[in-house]
Formats: sequence, C-alpha cells, structure tokens
Amino acid sequence: MINRRDLIKHLSTFPLLGGILGQSSLDPLSFTAKLPVRNLAKELGIRTFINAAGTYTFMTGSLMQDEVVETIQGAAKEFMILDEVQTKVGEKIAALTHAEAAVVTAGCFSALTLGLAGVLTGMDPKKVEALPHLEGTGMKSEVIIQKGHNIGYSHALTNTGCTIISVETLEDLEKAINEKTALMWFLNIQADQGQIKHEKWIEVAKSKGIATMIDMAADVPPVENLWKFNDMGFDLVCVSGGKAMRGPQSAGILMGKKNLIEAARLSMPPRGSTIGRGMKVNKEEILGMYVALDNFVKMDHKKEWKMWEDRIALISNAAKSVKGVNVETFVPELGNHTPTLKVSWDLTKLNLPVKTLQDNLRNGNPSIEIMPADGSSLTITSWMLKSGEEKIVAARLKEELSKAAV
Repeated sequence: MINRRDLIKHLSTFPLLGGILGQSSLDPLSFTAKLPVRNLAKELGIRTFINAAGTYTFMTGSLMQDEVVETIQGAAKEFMILDEVQTKVGEKIAALTHAEAAVVTAGCFSALTLGLAGVLTGMDPKKVEALPHLEGTGMKSEVIIQKGHNIGYSHALTNTGCTIISVETLEDLEKAINEKTALMWFLNIQADQGQIKHEKWIEVAKSKGIATMIDMAADVPPVENLWKFNDMGFDLVCVSGGKAMRGPQSAGILMGKKNLIEAARLSMPPRGSTIGRGMKVNKEEILGMYVALDNFVKMDHKKEWKMWEDRIALISNAAKSVKGVNVETFVPELGNHTPTLKVSWDLTKLNLPVKTLQDNLRNGNPSIEIMPADGSSLTITSWMLKSGEEKIVAARLKEELSKAAV
C-alpha cells in the first residue's frame, strides 16, 4: 500500500507538497495542537451501524482506509492550485486505468454531466457558458440510450440540456442517429437489459463519428473493470470513488480521451459561469481519491475475496442452523460483484416478515443494516464489514430467526 512518503514522491512536482506532512509547530496556522477527539455521532445522536448491506449512497457508501484519511488530513494543511492538483493526479489515474486522461469529479453522477458537457462544447468557452441552453449555439442536443438502460441516472445527461432518445434494437439505433446526436450512453449495470452489447455499441458509434460513454459506477470489483472499458474503446468512462475503492464518498472519476477530458474540465471548478460550478471537489478529496485508487489496484484481491467468502460462510452457517431457513450464496454478475448471501424462510415455520427482521436488527445494539429482497428473503454482503463484525451479524441473525419459530 502506498504511504504518504510515496505519495510525495509520486506527486513531487507540487509546489510545497512536502508540507502535506504538516507545517512547523512555530506557525500559528499549523494546527499541531492535539485536541480531544469528539465523538460527533454520539454527541449529535446519529445512529451508527454494522453495514451488512453494501455500498449504498444512503448508507454513506464505504469507509475510507486510514491512509486515505491521513492523506486528506495532511493535504488540508497546505494551499495548492486546484487545477494543478487535478492535472497531476489525473496523469497518475490515467496511467493506472489505461486512459489517455482522467479527472476526479464530485461522484459518478457528476462525471456523467461533465463528460457530456465536454462532448458538447469542445474547447469553446462561449458554449461552456451557454450550457444547458443549447438552442442557437450550434451544439448537438440528443443522447441515445437503450430503453433498458434508462432507469434514472440519465438525469445527469439531461442536466446539460440534452434530450434522451431511447432505442431497443440495432435497427432502432441506426434510425435514431442523426445530425443532432451528441453521445451514445451505456449503463453497465443494466448491460443484460439491452439487446445491443458493449462492442457493437462502440462499433456503431465509431462508424458514425459519435462519442460513447459508459457508466460503471458500481462495477468494481473486479479491479480489471477499471481499465477494461478504456481498452474496449469507450471514449469516456465514469466510476464512483466511494464504493469498493473506499475513496471519499463524494468523489468519482471521469476518464477517457484526452481532448474530451480537457473539454470537460472547462465546466468544472474553479471556473465559474458553468453548469459544473457546484460540483466542486477539494484538493483533499482529489488526493485521497488517488491514494484510494492506487491502493485498490495494488491490493491482493484474491486474499480479499477469500476473506469475504469466509465471512459469508460464517453467517450462512448460523442462519441455516435454524429449521425452516434456506440460504444461497451467489455473486451478482453486474454491480456489487461480491459474495452475497440470500436468506429465505418458510413463513409457515417462521412467523417473521422481512420488514420486522430488518427493524429488529436495525434497532438492536449494535445496530445492523441488511437489505430486504422480498417478503420472505433478505440479502447480506460482507465486503463492508469490519473485522469481527461477521460474528455479530451471524449471532444476531440466528437469534432473531430462532425467536420467530412457530
């Protein structure tokens, strides 16, 4: 895993970056005085919980590694030029992901908006300021999406002023392409809900000179996906930073062709009068995201996977020891590709609606979050569990199931 000394070596061209380790204790702004750590969750009455559900935004995603937190804290003690931070970090991210260029965004949703903005405006500052008003600007105005991929995240694209054109068949796609077509967008988590697959989508787009973008927000692991879609030929690739990579929850990555990334950055802070002005990413998040990505790429993924499997097995064995309970371990092919446990039961043998079980686990001590699947089943993942928490989840799940036996 990269440490702060390596980070300084990697990004040595930053002016004064050595100060990331802290200023002199003689400096009144050095913040070296150690104050007692406040438990703000307890102080404010905010519930904390064991996360056996997954990397959901409403559950605040994942937990940052200590090294990422240390990077953020160190970066907070120095001033830097925001564009320079993005450029230097972008170069490192691009090298790791086989992209021509990259930039850290305010989450994956932001990457979608900014990426399309870059496609629409190019390097024309007047067009940048005009967005999301396209009429009379000469900018294109339509984005083509497969019907099965249009599940809500496409709102990030209409933020630019573009209109969504839905297609189902290859014939539909060919007919939909016209002089207004700006982008062909692909949602990876819904890849099995469209008739046109990745390679064909790219092939058609390239034959017509149209840019392509793929949203793979939750599609790591596997780690190879971080470069798979760049290698495949998508012009822009968007991913969340605060899920499996355990970067800042509010960070994402936009990567792809250099000219499009440069154009997208014209709609990003620190520039004003743009649709992306509110999508600010601070230097701490940018540097933290780089460290999180670098660590994720270099980690022992086989060892991590084995740990997840062992945790799931422990919970599974506890659940199935209760008469009437069935368990199934599976790995989702698309999105949250990790060992996942489905627990179901015969309602004639266990008088326990899933909502009741969910509430009992949530309101217990410690609080535990799981995900309901339907009226008599739930899913549990282990990849967001801290060491030892799998034992607590197993014991509490067995306890609640056992109490419900008829």
